[in-house]
Amino acid sequence: MLIDEARLRSIPNDMRHPNGSSRSSPSEPEHSWAGRLRFYLVLASMTTLGPFSLDMYLPGLPALGKELHASESAAQLTLTACLIGLGVGQLLGGPLSDAVGRRMPTVAAIVTYAVASVLCAVAPSLPLLLASRFIQGVAGGAVGVVATAVVRDRYAGRAAAQFFALLLLVTLLSPLFAPVFGGALLVVTSWRGVFVALAVIGVTLLLVALLGLPETLPSERRRRGGFRDAALTLGRLSTDRSFIGYALPAALAGGAIFTYLAGSAFVLEQIYGTSPQIYGLLFALNGIALGVSSQVNRWLLNRLSSERLFAIGLVGLAAGGLTLILGVAFGVAGAVVIVAPVMLIIASNGFIGPNSASLALTPHPDAAGSGAALLGSLRFTVGGVVAPLVGTLGSKTALPLAIIMCCLCVAAPLAALVGRPAFKTSIPTRTA
Repeated sequence: MLIDEARLRSIPNDMRHPNGSSRSSPSEPEHSWAGRLRFYLVLASMTTLGPFSLDMYLPGLPALGKELHASESAAQLTLTACLIGLGVGQLLGGPLSDAVGRRMPTVAAIVTYAVASVLCAVAPSLPLLLASRFIQGVAGGAVGVVATAVVRDRYAGRAAAQFFALLLLVTLLSPLFAPVFGGALLVVTSWRGVFVALAVIGVTLLLVALLGLPETLPSERRRRGGFRDAALTLGRLSTDRSFIGYALPAALAGGAIFTYLAGSAFVLEQIYGTSPQIYGLLFALNGIALGVSSQVNRWLLNRLSSERLFAIGLVGLAAGGLTLILGVAFGVAGAVVIVAPVMLIIASNGFIGPNSASLALTPHPDAAGSGAALLGSLRFTVGGVVAPLVGTLGSKTALPLAIIMCCLCVAAPLAALVGRPAFKTSIPTRTA
């Protein structure tokens, strides 16, 4: 679906580059190099909250299930509860920030997050832990969606894609390195201590937001009409073929990562005999792959279009999924049969994530928060649905994990083909 001049003119004049692309006003806090770095670090720290909530406790998931007398699939529901909460938090936080600004919802959500983390640490039973995890997820989702909306307040088009690539470096590295920190903590504490650490992270982030998060949405650009208007906006975006043509493939690609997060601890520790510490280090390899791919994507944006890089990521994703299922089905020995294809799948997200966000949000400058909310909630909804399936289908072999991940990896490019008109979208912009 082409973005024509009429839609481009809908972008406020003070948000455009000289060549017509959307850009922030001259008074932006990131005008200097130091300001841009500070701006990036604040947003990066905000985006880590949700991923750390999901993944930092993963090495202790088997121990959590034993202590609370829960089966493997029941223990994985703690991941599902947080995923669903993250999706709900995105849907609430995005429209709310469009209406009242970015700072107030962020501060309230971080305070809620810290309290919920303490409740997780002291939960005496699985039902109470699930409820606390849901609240923790809602708060983390609200914080993360504001960070995405703030980027769209400042940038659009290729400039937004490059900033999203930088932000993705933290957004997707966080869930990969969080188990490393969690595994290290488990040397000196239990899974409950991991949630105490998350509460401390929340308090630290509260100080960061109070001191460093600017209000990027002035009152004259805020949406009126409350949640009814927000619901109408979400409905409009969800039926926009171009928006969904980018958002749904990214959600399916993210779902493959969530599937790995949910099932990898049981598969790698119980089937392949890795320790929690080695498990964390294997995640670090994935983090390196993602870090390299996201920055290669950022460099290539100066030479190739976001649409082409998005398509390259989808091809790599499908190749990784098919390699994984073939390796497991033919009985290739060793953890490498899981680790190597997953590295390709996660590296492909370094191309898919930032380009899909930029291409989906650029045509909608009037609904950055709602658009970011829909992007995030789709991703977390897919993750919440598929994550428990690994335990439900069994964890005695790696086959359920491989089947689910392969299906998601192949479904993503198919979903993009359904929304193929979206690939024609193009707004040339300067880099940030």
